[in-house]
Amino acid sequence: MKVHDILGEPDEHVRFAAYLDELRQVAAADEIGLVGSVLTDPDQMMARSAVLRHLDRRAAELCLGPAYEEWAEAMTQVVIRHPFLVRRLREWSLFRAIALELPWHRDDLLASSDWLQLKTAGGPSAEAIEVLAESGRTKRIRNTAGAGLKQRSKHRAQAADEA
Repeated sequence: MKVHDILGEPDEHVRFAAYLDELRQVAAADEIGLVGSVLTDPDQMMARSAVLRHLDRRAAELCLGPAYEEWAEAMTQVVIRHPFLVRRLREWSLFRAIALELPWHRDDLLASSDWLQLKTAGGPSAEAIEVLAESGRTKRIRNTAGAGLKQRSKHRAQAADEA
């Protein structure tokens, strides 16, 4: 089904499912164009939701590899008029920096969304987890990060005992 055909469908639930299907199957060379086309849907909330799911899926696939930066830059250009989508891409870039132990700023993490803080609280960076255990936005984030710190301490103690 082509985007033009999808736009002709009156039911937004059907369009949403069709967009997700098209986005899941799109070739890398056609991805930017398809995302731009989806964002022309008159139901902007639904279109942004479909694109958000796609961004999250693709960013999860790419974020630890070298292709991420070029992809994120191109994707940012196509979603530039959609602040929430731009923010999500920025947060994926921050998550990437933390995961790859690249430079990042504590204040950027603390200003990030609950989504990113929770994702990071369960991630591999001891430094980020410590920041979130101390100053995460919500009790859930602080507790998740605190549990991660306890788990790390337990693993270190077990490793020391075995050595």
